[in-house]
Amino acid sequence: MGFFEIIIIGIGLSMDAFAVSMCKGLSIKKINIKMMLIIGLYFGFFQAIMPCIGYGVGTTFCEVVEKIDHWLVFVLLGFIGINMIKNSKNNDDGKNESIDFKTMFLLAIATSIDALAVGVSFAFLKVRIIEPVVIIGIITFILSVCGAFIGNKFGDKLQSKAELLGGVVLILIGFRILLEHLSRL
Repeated sequence: MGFFEIIIIGIGLSMDAFAVSMCKGLSIKKINIKMMLIIGLYFGFFQAIMPCIGYGVGTTFCEVVEKIDHWLVFVLLGFIGINMIKNSKNNDDGKNESIDFKTMFLLAIATSIDALAVGVSFAFLKVRIIEPVVIIGIITFILSVCGAFIGNKFGDKLQSKAELLGGVVLILIGFRILLEHLSRL
């Protein structure tokens, strides 16, 4: 997996955190840089750590599923992408002005479950995990900080579009991996 693909995956994975960050920005009357950085750190950290956990799970069972790994990657990314697209159509923005530990921890976990599944996919594809984890974490951090700022300044009109785009990107990557493998047969 190349650098450009990892960047695209990082952007795709960060779209749900970006959307939630925009909602957090929207729900805070007067946001400051410290608040934006806290939001970015929570989302960036969990988007980086979850693929590591998924990678560990995936490497444990890698030999068992090696013959069908491309299908698993396709299904996982497709499932995640479809869920993100469905979520983009929900109007429940879950407004909550708090950025305390409990609130941010739960939001960060909820938005990084898809990164866990991508970590499993990375294990099946035998991708070295360090570079993708760092890139995904940095991209998510930056986009989450930007999302909090945008949400605070411009409102929630972009939320569903960001999550929709992230879902479409993950589905397309899943298709590309499946087609790449099937073309080698």
